[in-house]
Amino acid sequence: MSPLWAPPSRAHLSSVQPEKPEDLPMPAPNALHFTPDPSANELLAENPLALLLGMLLDQQVTMEAAFRAPYVLRERLGGRLDAATIAAMPFDEVDAIFRERPALHRFPGSMAKRAYAVCQYLVEHYDGRAEALWEGVSSGDELLRRLRELPGFGADKARIFVGLLGKRLGVRPDGWETVAADWASIADVDSYERIGEIREQKRAVKAAKKASKKAG
Repeated sequence: MSPLWAPPSRAHLSSVQPEKPEDLPMPAPNALHFTPDPSANELLAENPLALLLGMLLDQQVTMEAAFRAPYVLRERLGGRLDAATIAAMPFDEVDAIFRERPALHRFPGSMAKRAYAVCQYLVEHYDGRAEALWEGVSSGDELLRRLRELPGFGADKARIFVGLLGKRLGVRPDGWETVAADWASIADVDSYERIGEIREQKRAVKAAKKASKKAG
């Protein structure tokens, strides 16, 4: 009588392809090292809205300031940061919180409007859950489309966030690599020191473009 189970043959073993590292599940990080503040970095990893708002605020300020702002916002809200709470507030209160010194952004008024609009959008379309934006998406195109529909998220910001989700959180629907940003960004930051390197790369690219225009 043949056994119910037999070890696979040598030929079968040789035909099995090992999984690629990028195909393996990525453990959830304890922190995202986008700021010099460990508490802010932990919040970015544990609170999807904090990460989304950090990405929203990442313009015309340093990356560190943008991604630390959600932590300060949470403290000013009494230790709770969720879209439903913010969306239910009168806008004047949100605006005042953004303007309180030190202001949460170089342009606190306009960024308060965008953050408020994002929270309202999440409540209306995703039950107030930022993570619902990427949960269960079937393709990179779908993920990019969802992000592009957010208030304040243009093409570049959405592509950077696709890369951030894929590289740092393991959110990798089919084709995510083709729609993610193909330039150095916050998505490539795996340590705080890496921010300085990316900043220098950006400066070099800008200097090269400026020199090219002069030469032309």
